[in-house]
Amino acid sequence: MSHAAIPSAPLIVTAELPPPIQRWASALRAAHFPPERNFLQAHVTLFHALPVVLLEEARALLSGLAAGHAPVEARLVGIMDLGGGTALRLESPGMLALRERIADHFHGMLTAQDSHAPRLHVTVQNKVARADAIALQQRLSGEIARQSFAFTGLALHHYAGGSWTPAGGWAFRGKVRVGS
Repeated sequence: MSHAAIPSAPLIVTAELPPPIQRWASALRAAHFPPERNFLQAHVTLFHALPVVLLEEARALLSGLAAGHAPVEARLVGIMDLGGGTALRLESPGMLALRERIADHFHGMLTAQDSHAPRLHVTVQNKVARADAIALQQRLSGEIARQSFAFTGLALHHYAGGSWTPAGGWAFRGKVRVGS
């Protein structure tokens, strides 16, 4: 689908996971996310709905941030209870600092949801019965090992009614380190 085909689709900003964690988390998602609603690979959402009129400005901002910054340190710290779902809980002061810079840049254009700093996570299960979520959380809590990693870049997507269409991706390649 071309970008022209979805001119009103809101923009989603994600932090890119390193390939081994991306593959592992996507496999968890494929195994546990309800298949009729699983349109996406594992991801870490920073912003859920930037207005599409910001497309070129967002591309320029994300490109500039990625060019100037080194991969951003992060840590997988455990399981997150989503009520009717389960996620991998992440910590990354550096990514939250970069996200704050993006939020400051787009001040006044953010939705209520995007006006607040997120709890960084990768959703592996959502919109299931509470008992199913608890069962998966209990099972995974014994399997998930804490580990450090680095986010590899930033990406921009058009929301397309469930699935996403890529609108750009930028690898971290600079020297500036944020957070710790």
